[in-house]
Amino acid sequence: MKILVVTGSLTFPEVLEEELEQIYVASGEGDIVVANSSEEADQHWPDAEVAMGVLDAPTFVRAKNLRWLHSVAAGADMLMFPEMVASDVTLTGEKGLVGPHLADHAFGLLLALTRQLKRAILEAPASWPSRAPMRKVMFELQGMTMGIVGLGGTGRAVAHRARAFGMNCIAVDSENVMPSEDVRKLWRMNHFPEMLAESDVVTICCPLTPETRGFINDDVFAAMKPGALLVNVTRGPIVDADSIVRALDSGRLGGAGLDVTPIEPLPQDHKLWTFPNVVITPHTAGASQYRARRNVARFIENLRHYRAGEPLEGEIDKQKGF
Repeated sequence: MKILVVTGSLTFPEVLEEELEQIYVASGEGDIVVANSSEEADQHWPDAEVAMGVLDAPTFVRAKNLRWLHSVAAGADMLMFPEMVASDVTLTGEKGLVGPHLADHAFGLLLALTRQLKRAILEAPASWPSRAPMRKVMFELQGMTMGIVGLGGTGRAVAHRARAFGMNCIAVDSENVMPSEDVRKLWRMNHFPEMLAESDVVTICCPLTPETRGFINDDVFAAMKPGALLVNVTRGPIVDADSIVRALDSGRLGGAGLDVTPIEPLPQDHKLWTFPNVVITPHTAGASQYRARRNVARFIENLRHYRAGEPLEGEIDKQKGF
């Protein structure tokens, strides 16, 4: 069994020597090739049976021997090209592993808005005269309602943190997911308008699929509680670019914390940069000192399952896209 491990990406910069030894043992002493870039990996895809990394459609077509791909990207949207979806290649990934750091970042963005951190940082060291106007618009999260769109790993981590801040959590999901002790109400998507009407903060925690692309649009903003905040740490195109600008312009949307934007990178002249009540980070929420190690550990465990013909952890439903 030839195993290709592709490093050199933002989410998987390197594989450690001790991890390679564990991969070797778990694979039954297979043939392991480590490529430090996509260019270096190119020659190995045609005869690799198992791989850890990502690839594009033309490369996938050449990977004739591939039976299982373990993705190193949090979302599966970039792998949902027709050839992959139609194939019998098993696809696994980080599903359920990235929630903690994405949730941390979501609250960093939220606190930057509610505690006026953006203004304080931008005006420093001359921020002292702004104390009164900043204090006038600051508020605490205690007692507010957090609405969560998608109660997967990220949604559950957001709910756990929100509860610690004294927030009431409600959530919607398109799937029949397990309840969480941190969530007071869990609905299917037919109750989405009710969730929007109740929420002081709406946090997007769902994956990007054909159904969710542009899903947060004018109708959604119109259904939100006036002045509510929006936080997005998963995928930018879930939010319609023109709609969020209109919602901010009208004042219907009270502010937004965005680690991901509808266009990436966001052009420097885009209007989203001009709103004082919008905080934007450059798609960095996925960073964690533990991320790659967690993902390799799952890959190693899945190698044992793969050899035994058992179900794999973190398998992605290619028909659903997550």
